[in-house]
Amino acid sequence: MRLFLSLLLCLAGLNVTFTQSEITISGRLIDAGTEEPVPYSTVVIRQDTTADILTGTISDEEGRFVLRLNQRGKFVVQCSFIGYESLTIPVLIGQMNDIYDLGKLALAPEATQLGEVTVTAREAAVNAGLNQRSYRMEEQLAQSGGSVAEAMKALPGVTIDQEGKVLLRGSDKVAVLIDGRPSGMTGFGNQKGLNNIPAANIERIEIINNPSAKYDAAGMAGIINIVYKKEQQSGLNGSVGFTYGLGEITTRKKDLPTDLGRYSQNSKYIPSLSLNYRTPKTNTYFQSEVIRQHRLPNNEFTTRYYDDGASTISQVPENRTQTHYILKGGIDLELSPRNVLRFSSIYDYEHHIDTAQVPYINLNTGLRNRYWHWREEEITGYLNFRLDYQHDFKEPGHHFNLAAQYVRGWEDESYFLNDSSAIRQANDMTHIIATEHTTSFTADYVKPLRSGRLEAGTKLQIRTIPVTYDIIRGQQSVIYQGLGDWSDWGENIYAAYLNYILEKRTFDIEGGLRAEQTNVFYDISPENTFYPNNDAYDYFSLFPNIRFTFKLGDHHRLSLFYNRRVDRPGEPELRIFPKYDDPELLKVGNPYLRPQFTQTFEMAYKRIWESGSIFLATYHRIIDDPFTRVYSIDTSDPNYNIVNKIYQNVGSGSNTGFEALLAQNISSFWRLSAGLNWYNNVVDAYQGTLLFPTPRSFDIEKTADQTWDLKINNQFEVFDHTEIQLTGIYMAPKNIPQGRQLARSSVDLGVKRDLWGKKGELTLSFTDIFNGFGIRQELEGDGFRAVYENYFETQIIRLGLKYSF
Repeated sequence: MRLFLSLLLCLAGLNVTFTQSEITISGRLIDAGTEEPVPYSTVVIRQDTTADILTGTISDEEGRFVLRLNQRGKFVVQCSFIGYESLTIPVLIGQMNDIYDLGKLALAPEATQLGEVTVTAREAAVNAGLNQRSYRMEEQLAQSGGSVAEAMKALPGVTIDQEGKVLLRGSDKVAVLIDGRPSGMTGFGNQKGLNNIPAANIERIEIINNPSAKYDAAGMAGIINIVYKKEQQSGLNGSVGFTYGLGEITTRKKDLPTDLGRYSQNSKYIPSLSLNYRTPKTNTYFQSEVIRQHRLPNNEFTTRYYDDGASTISQVPENRTQTHYILKGGIDLELSPRNVLRFSSIYDYEHHIDTAQVPYINLNTGLRNRYWHWREEEITGYLNFRLDYQHDFKEPGHHFNLAAQYVRGWEDESYFLNDSSAIRQANDMTHIIATEHTTSFTADYVKPLRSGRLEAGTKLQIRTIPVTYDIIRGQQSVIYQGLGDWSDWGENIYAAYLNYILEKRTFDIEGGLRAEQTNVFYDISPENTFYPNNDAYDYFSLFPNIRFTFKLGDHHRLSLFYNRRVDRPGEPELRIFPKYDDPELLKVGNPYLRPQFTQTFEMAYKRIWESGSIFLATYHRIIDDPFTRVYSIDTSDPNYNIVNKIYQNVGSGSNTGFEALLAQNISSFWRLSAGLNWYNNVVDAYQGTLLFPTPRSFDIEKTADQTWDLKINNQFEVFDHTEIQLTGIYMAPKNIPQGRQLARSSVDLGVKRDLWGKKGELTLSFTDIFNGFGIRQELEGDGFRAVYENYFETQIIRLGLKYSF
């Protein structure tokens, strides 16, 4: 209770940003009788209430005009020309669309008596914040200088697990995009690497809980879009920065007795560079980020209690030295006023060396009965090439885009394993090489309408990941016999979509349908004795999305959502080769895993007032065939008590929740925001069969448990050009398959000072001040129960300096 009350008093600042983009209004003036263009007409836009002129233009030789505006609301477009009656059109500019096409507008000649003319308004208004929220990274002071995963930690509805995966509303089935597109940096429908991506060159993060049909169907919990900075100024400009960090300052739990122990006082060096050169016809950009850290710890304790009376505690102090480079660049070339060619590339290279000495202590005797020592050297990365061609039609916002993308990823991992116990002395080595090839082609079409927008497109994606697994066995090898030495996975997706938005003064509707045909194969070496057959399957599925919004006045919105999505297991979840960082708690994939499908129903409400807003949502998910890791005793080795962690489909489940977001300007220097997410997680009873390393059944009992997380934030502007932020996060206990995860909490501090006429920026941040954000789980399986604790690095101090030019 004391922790909870202290969180309520925490001061931090989380700013939800609804970008005020430039608005474009276009149309074409024609003669009402002859339908010929009316060139050189005067077109102005006025305030609806005061009739003040905000901006104006002249139509061209074809009668076309374009108006640009920097505000939203109710306006009047007025068109006039000598010899014609003036035409007045009321326009409502909402929050979803930035481009409006009024179509053909007929001017009536003054000499012609047409009688009474009624012009129907072409309004366009939508509900910002009900289907998408945007968060600017410059506002996340308490997490500044860190990774993307760390920056997301304080966002409402977002949590981060021990593997750096992002959870939205309690689910890690999230699709992560880079600049609106799938990328090898974050995985194609499967998350990866977010805790290794520096946030220095990222402009904002967008959260989409109910994506439309134009997005890939992957990600039951929604989509996170990471948007990189891109300068709009002419000439050469950019920024250079450097951040120093110090992590693992205090220790959460004392080490078990080993020679090495776990690392602490981890130094981090994070330089960054962003360059942009823009001319009237071209835009060239380059961004680079580096993370170098020498003593990164990932500290896992597992205590196991077996029904036969045996009990063991082990510690995996995974000590890491790491270097990670990300280079991103490209060029936009204007071929003609309505044709643009864009080329971009990303190079991601990561190298680390992990070392661990893992002791196994018999809790009944207090003696160490096994000593496991390993060293891992791994190189991962990818190279991404993308080519886009866009043709803009004469009407603003009306365009057609073609894109081709190729990604080559790599994983080169060597494990050196040493086992020491009274039973055996063993030395083994494994070497995995995995090479990913992903090729995709997309075509997208967008047509603004008088009362909405039409979107359509198609996509082809081809992925293959062949894997080789070499084993050099020593005497008394600990590695399973009969694994084979290769596997080959492939997935082809053929997709097409149609999405339509209809906007009216009192309501709007968005409806879309995405069709996807998926073909999958997973071939295994014939030497593998655990899985007798290769696997291959295909399926066709439809993924609809519907949104209906009621506009209850200028400041109230109520929306109803429905969508259906899929989460496909990737090659890492299928991989048949075990990971030996803890040989008594072995992680392994399942080549027979199948995708899970989710239906989501949501109702959301937003109220906006002059100094703040409130967002409320309730949602319900129905999940078919969810997949997760199952814990099960492995009896194939009579000398050791081994528990396998194997991916498995587990029947069905559901998730019902409520989310509330509050933002309020308390005063001119104090901004308050808070986020609460409550949900009831139901795991249905299920009985299944595991095949590795021996066939055996497993049971999951039905559980239903309520949990919640709370984030309270304030931001203060103090003195001149100085901001202070303090963030409080609390995550309540929750049920998980086969057990329960205990509560977590974090308090983060951030300070920012503008320098050199706001060209420079000095930041200081301290995350997880009280070192309480580690993960603790209580698990129970057939014949055992376990307590799992992962005290990965969450407590970090960073000092950063950035200069923009």
